Amino acid sequence: MSDFFERKKQELGVELNKIQKKAVTKTEGPLLLLACPGSGKTTTMIMRIGYLIEEKSIQPKRIKAITFSRASATDMLERYARFFPGLAPVDFSTIHSLAFQITREYLSADDYVMIEGSDSNRLNKKRLLREIYARENDEPITDDLLEELVSFISFVKNKMVQKRKWKTLDEPFPGAIDILSIYEDFKENHEPRLVDFDDMLTIAFEALSTDRKLLLKYQQRWDYVMTDESQDTSMVQHALVEKLVEKHRNLCVVADDDQSIYTWRAAEPSYLLKFRQVYPDAYIMKMERNYRSSGTIVSTANRFIKTNKLRHDKNMFTDRPEGGPIVIRRLASQEAQLKYLLKELGDLEDYGNVAILYRNNSSSTLLMDELDRLGIPFYMKDADNRFFSHWIVQDILNFMRFSLRPERIDLYAKVASKTNAYWSAAQLKQLGRMQPSKQHAFEEITLAVTMKDYQLRIIAEQRKTVDALKDMPPLNVIKAIRRDIGYDQMLKSRAEKFGMKLDYLQQILSTLEQIAEPLPTMTDFAKRLKQLEEVTRQAKTEKTDDMLTLSTMHSSKGLEFDRVYLIDLVEGIVPTEEDADDPALLEEARRLFYVGMTRAKRHLELLSYDQESRFVEEVRRIALPKTKQTEATKASAPSSPKTKIAVPDNPDAVRSIDELQVGANIRHRVFGNGQITDLDEEKVGIQFAKAHKEFLLEICLQYQLLELI
Repeated sequence: MSDFFERKKQELGVELNKIQKKAVTKTEGPLLLLACPGSGKTTTMIMRIGYLIEEKSIQPKRIKAITFSRASATDMLERYARFFPGLAPVDFSTIHSLAFQITREYLSADDYVMIEGSDSNRLNKKRLLREIYARENDEPITDDLLEELVSFISFVKNKMVQKRKWKTLDEPFPGAIDILSIYEDFKENHEPRLVDFDDMLTIAFEALSTDRKLLLKYQQRWDYVMTDESQDTSMVQHALVEKLVEKHRNLCVVADDDQSIYTWRAAEPSYLLKFRQVYPDAYIMKMERNYRSSGTIVSTANRFIKTNKLRHDKNMFTDRPEGGPIVIRRLASQEAQLKYLLKELGDLEDYGNVAILYRNNSSSTLLMDELDRLGIPFYMKDADNRFFSHWIVQDILNFMRFSLRPERIDLYAKVASKTNAYWSAAQLKQLGRMQPSKQHAFEEITLAVTMKDYQLRIIAEQRKTVDALKDMPPLNVIKAIRRDIGYDQMLKSRAEKFGMKLDYLQQILSTLEQIAEPLPTMTDFAKRLKQLEEVTRQAKTEKTDDMLTLSTMHSSKGLEFDRVYLIDLVEGIVPTEEDADDPALLEEARRLFYVGMTRAKRHLELLSYDQESRFVEEVRRIALPKTKQTEATKASAPSSPKTKIAVPDNPDAVRSIDELQVGANIRHRVFGNGQITDLDEEKVGIQFAKAHKEFLLEICLQYQLLELI
């Protein structure tokens, strides 16, 4: 055994620590390997595979390595080839790729058609969902709602929620469950059967559960199975792996529950806490040494994440130098934050090892605008062009076009429902059928459409506003559209009707205003948006070593940089209002913040404005001595509310599952009174006056959230 490690040290210059070596050699039976950030998990996994082949004489084809993403699978494959160039290939794949293999064998080629990743005879998943939504709601679905609908459907499948329980789920917007039912019925009854990516997982599980011959074939194919990034794995994915290793149980699960940030995609971090319930003889190891970050960053991040309760206790440490302090800055506004960032970047000579990380992609648009103006090269890890096709952006452009071409009634028809004229559905249909003429559109509308007296008055006011827009700079145009034509009022009502986040919608308008501010004309504004759309496209596809990296915190996982700026660290963004109201979501938001912090190797800055994120305050209390905290608070903007970490004592709180039963009336500390509808060892379902919600029992009991009434 020692010969193997010495040989690899000489051949590759790779030297493993004591825990890494133990993880390599613990090959038999189930193993849960909890790997802290920067602890060398990929190197350890590859060395483990090499050890199995070279020291235990296992054939490479008898080893299966499953990853969360194609990028991870490619990275592991390349590293394996670099470490062990003389060995035959090992089977590296994503869980979806494995599920596709099983599904393809279970269903003959004539029995199904894939409707994702292709566009077969108009049978495309998103197109089908658009058509169903439009038929059910008599209007097209927005891109935002479509993404929420797709995520919801994926969540239901990955959680393995039975169809009879769909009605108890929280909908992303009213009617989503009905659309899900119609979509699934259409696929199942279609000839041939229609299959999307999430169906592959559920069908593969069905195949291994019902086809004994197929199950044995896959169980006998591999003697050793390894899964990476398992904190991001869903219930159905875990179930598939359980089936594969049922016979030999030689499973190595590599994960970090502190980096589980995809529960909204149905990831199941709680599975790691209950690993021994599935595998009672499991061996659990912790790789806690961080080789990436400075001592200050590591010790602060380690103490920060310990606030979370539902986690394996780990103590991340490093032997690297302490380095400089974490820089915490609270700026006067978002604009001040942008100016500060640009000044910081202006002082740097090289951008290749610098990253700016944020919670939402919307944070990148203004930043990208300024970087492009200044000629600073940048790469966007997850560039999102959807901002430029967003319905709000298109509405503003259509209002502008209409102001310049007021005879274009077709342009007004596109935005009429977004104004304060209270058009009826019948009136909107009539507007949609009208063709442009040489007359002003409002004159045509007045002659052709029967309107109430108040509508006539509103139309007269709208004409004055629209006619005045053509002489305004674009910033004033956007403000007039919002104020005088009733666009802000419409946004609020649509947000309430469709369950949209009003803050997010208003942020899009705010971003448009800031892009418009330095521009003299509406034509210049439209051209600038086109330029930025092209810049975004290029920023995703073109990457060189000297480029600054822009990325969401989610997409930054697995990356590392010498210098990291976390921006927009304000309440309402990280954590969101929804996070703040739910202890489980709050813990996930803290994990996301932790992921962002641990991308930094030497220099980390936390930037906020307005109401500073509670997480920044938590870091400040850890990182700064009490005297310096007082000085920093005095020097900063008005302080944000203190983070409440302690659980309020409730003598009447439910403390055991034995106190609960279906039908019992209950009070939830956040959501109020309700009745228990579902109850098992892990979750409790409660019907409240306006919604049905499911909660993890462990969290409810830990935080004393429930009280019998």
